[in-house]
Amino acid sequence: MFEKFLTKRIKNTPSSFIREILKVTQNPEIISFAGGLPNPISFPQEELKISMNRIADKYGAKIYQYSTTLGLDSLRQYIVDRYKKNWSMDITIDNVIITTGSQQALDLIGKVFVDEGDCVMVEKPSYLGLLQAFCMYRANFVQTKLNDDGLDIEDLKKTLSAYNPKVAYLIPNFQNPTGLTYSKENREKVFECIKDKDMILIQDDPYGELRFENDEKIPYIGMNKSDKNIYLGSFSKIVTPGMRLGYVIAHKEIIKQLETAKQASDLHSNIFGQYLIADYLLNNDLDKHIEKITQLYKTQANAMVDAMKEYFPSNVKFTIPKGGMFTWVTLDEDADVLDVFNKAIEKKVAFVPGHPFYVNPDKVNTLRLNYTNADVETIRTGIKRLSEVL
Repeated sequence: MFEKFLTKRIKNTPSSFIREILKVTQNPEIISFAGGLPNPISFPQEELKISMNRIADKYGAKIYQYSTTLGLDSLRQYIVDRYKKNWSMDITIDNVIITTGSQQALDLIGKVFVDEGDCVMVEKPSYLGLLQAFCMYRANFVQTKLNDDGLDIEDLKKTLSAYNPKVAYLIPNFQNPTGLTYSKENREKVFECIKDKDMILIQDDPYGELRFENDEKIPYIGMNKSDKNIYLGSFSKIVTPGMRLGYVIAHKEIIKQLETAKQASDLHSNIFGQYLIADYLLNNDLDKHIEKITQLYKTQANAMVDAMKEYFPSNVKFTIPKGGMFTWVTLDEDADVLDVFNKAIEKKVAFVPGHPFYVNPDKVNTLRLNYTNADVETIRTGIKRLSEVL
């Protein structure tokens, strides 16, 4: 009925595969490993309640009023201080803008940097939310293969030579969907390949704090060495997703353009949420809270890995998570994962087939499992059900 009125942008953009799957999993009998949902028991509800009362008393009408587009200064300064402390990143408050989740950050970057037909390099596989966001701007995607330690350097060189991408999008820590992390050596090699290229590099890091071991944090690719780096972060995985607060760290000229794009989008992100999260962060030990989350997720990840080792057929391969929220499963080359998905739903267990993580997928033999939103007993039951299908 309305087809003739639709823009080429919306016609070119698929609906969210995961959101459609989550509709199927509303049945309480279905064990779902499909969503990327933080565990609700990780939310600091009592501390947030205290912060709500405190900001209401302290700031009054300010928490209900319009605000500036860049975001609350105290929250932006907290981000600056944390990145200086943890990663020695050379930034000031002028390098930070608050966004309505990382997803809005991707949309704003698309508005600012992606014209129709522009080449955007992504990992193979890559985050489906980025593919959906940049589809809206009719990007031309090219994918570079991933190895266990990060990007396949030879494939990266071929991609750069053949396509000369304008923008690259990478998830270096506990990548979504594979769970893999780029090694320090791989990051250095990636930067050597791209440092002389006229290209914007986006590094999305919503999971980097969810590290199961207290090993050294690896610096971002080309950190403090390039003005064309854009870093994305989020409070969704370490505080609460419901406030929809993310942020962008970039050169101040890039921030200025993103500010203009955001003014045309939503004026500013939820200011009540910004005051709330800022107060929580400034009055609580975030590192201690993150440690509780990571220990919880480590237990759940280990439960899933142990169950897969026990129940899955020997020909089924999977990644061993060292952090983050996902593991990536690879079936035989001739397997049809959509057939597996349909049979798994009959067994009342759900996952995300690999299709939406690829550009122009054909037959796909991979799938993503999330372990953070189910207890250990439920994880074992769900993996056992899935193994019966496999």
